[in-house]
Amino acid sequence: MANPLRRFTFDLDLGRASAEPQPSFSETQLSEATADARQEGYAQGYADGEQSASVLAARALSAAAENIAARGIEMAAAVDDARAETLREAVSLATSIGTKLASTLIARYPLAEIEALIAECLATIDNAPHLVIRCEPGLADAVKEIATARMATSSFAGRLVVMGDPEVAMGDCRIEWVDGGLVRDVSAISAEIDKRVAAYLAARGASRREEN
Repeated sequence: MANPLRRFTFDLDLGRASAEPQPSFSETQLSEATADARQEGYAQGYADGEQSASVLAARALSAAAENIAARGIEMAAAVDDARAETLREAVSLATSIGTKLASTLIARYPLAEIEALIAECLATIDNAPHLVIRCEPGLADAVKEIATARMATSSFAGRLVVMGDPEVAMGDCRIEWVDGGLVRDVSAISAEIDKRVAAYLAARGASRREEN
């Protein structure tokens, strides 16, 4: 019969030390291991720092590029505005000079354009019964002399009437016949010039915006 107490016996002797050898390090090995760890940590830290610096540099370059692009757009717009302003100033100056020159010429030669207008009318109104010329009152006598001289070399045989009209400016003239008439009005001409100049500048501005 088996001994019932056998199951409670143990083959392991807890009081006996383990026969497996425990690892041990010399002071030199420990120093070398520490140095290696430090070197590895330094290398990793340097790599991480370099990567961070690269990222920061890339971000800085990107921001700088965006800033330069924005400034470039602003500068281009400023150049366009300056060009448009220069064009407006040039056109305005040319118009102003032309207006002053015309005023000077009219003041010096007030009959020149009136004579040209009379000659144009007499060439086309052969059968008109009469011709009425309205001009600045101080020019009435001179205009009558010019018209009479012109009639002598034309086929017009109607009646000539020259009237001084205080509402007609110096150098202006209104010529009327039965079925027509011609008017020279410096103020109306100046207004038409200003209108065309404004239309030209507006068209240039619209064209510039479409190009952009």
